[in-house]
Amino acid sequence: MESSTTAAQLPSKTSYGILIIMGICHLLNDSLQAVVPAMFPILETSLGLSYTQLGLIAFSLNMVASVMQPIFGWYTDSFPLPYALPLGMGSTLCGMLLLGLAPSYTVILFSVMLIGVGSAIFHPAGSRVAFLAGGTRRGLAQSIYQVGGNTGQALAPLITAIILLPYGQKGALWFVPVALLSVFLLVLIANWYKGRLSSFLIRKKVTEQQTKKPKQRIYKALGIVLFLIFARSWYISCMTNFYAFYLIHDYHFTIRSSQLYLFAFLAAGALGTFLGGPLADRFGRKNIIFFSLAGSAPFTIILPYVSASAVIILLLLAGFVIMTSFSVTVIYAQELFPGKVGTMAGLTVGFAFGMGAVGSVALGIAADFIGIASTIKWIGFLPLLGIFTLMLPSDTVLKRWHQE
Repeated sequence: MESSTTAAQLPSKTSYGILIIMGICHLLNDSLQAVVPAMFPILETSLGLSYTQLGLIAFSLNMVASVMQPIFGWYTDSFPLPYALPLGMGSTLCGMLLLGLAPSYTVILFSVMLIGVGSAIFHPAGSRVAFLAGGTRRGLAQSIYQVGGNTGQALAPLITAIILLPYGQKGALWFVPVALLSVFLLVLIANWYKGRLSSFLIRKKVTEQQTKKPKQRIYKALGIVLFLIFARSWYISCMTNFYAFYLIHDYHFTIRSSQLYLFAFLAAGALGTFLGGPLADRFGRKNIIFFSLAGSAPFTIILPYVSASAVIILLLLAGFVIMTSFSVTVIYAQELFPGKVGTMAGLTVGFAFGMGAVGSVALGIAADFIGIASTIKWIGFLPLLGIFTLMLPSDTVLKRWHQE
């Protein structure tokens, strides 16, 4: 047992090739998922949908992913399923095919639920692969993995401008080959994962034996992390689903130009996601989480009040800063509960999706009642909740807790 423990504790080499392929797969997965909100301006016109109905589409997509992610993550922590990754992408493929051909609002809701199921399976499994391939550089590994997803989400406005505007709803069919490519790549990843599963299970067993039962303060810290994810997710949800309408209505942008501005925000967020992990490795998880939320507040608050020429600058700053915590909150939660890699990844990312889903509906209703401009102005204050990061234990204190 002693030799197994020693081997399990030795730092493993970072597998950059696997991380890059996993990042590409995450990009493809989330770009497929991003087709749904990218189609909102098309669906609003073709089906005459209200903001509330559009919010319900986003709710159906994200809530399915949110509820299933922690459940699937918890299950696969005990019973790993290497080939779940390509199977999950198969569900997304079916959803994309149905979305492009859906004749009614009801069928659209069903199709996005299939995409949500695929996302729920993909994310905790993908995070576990990133954890295993990352070795001792967990922050960097999660950033490489997560930046793929955020880059895929950032492509949504370009998808609208380049594909959905010319081809309408059937433009979703263009992404079926993308899903097929993703299935192929994920089969390769699953083969690699299967070959290293035994060593991962040994390391996980040793970690669980050495980790004492979590105390109340650990659960309190997790609650704070989830609260911070709520604040970030609602702001991102508002920007992703409704900010384009604000630019169209209040700044008189065209659909195409509004999507390009939204792309700038999301692309800056992808860059922030990539740099957030390495910065957390250097400066600490808690410090980067605080910087991400509280540091973005000045930009999000004044954004609705600046001229059109200054909007792009604030979008870049706000998007970059607020997303530096995206991968870091996942790592922080995993370090709160060592050995629960999939569960914590599923919980944090799933909770982010769930809060985005609830936010989509709530903010859609708000936009219908108080107007899109007022909604954008009020939502800019949400990042101020980042002040609650000060209640989290520092990285050093967290390590000491687990040694007590």
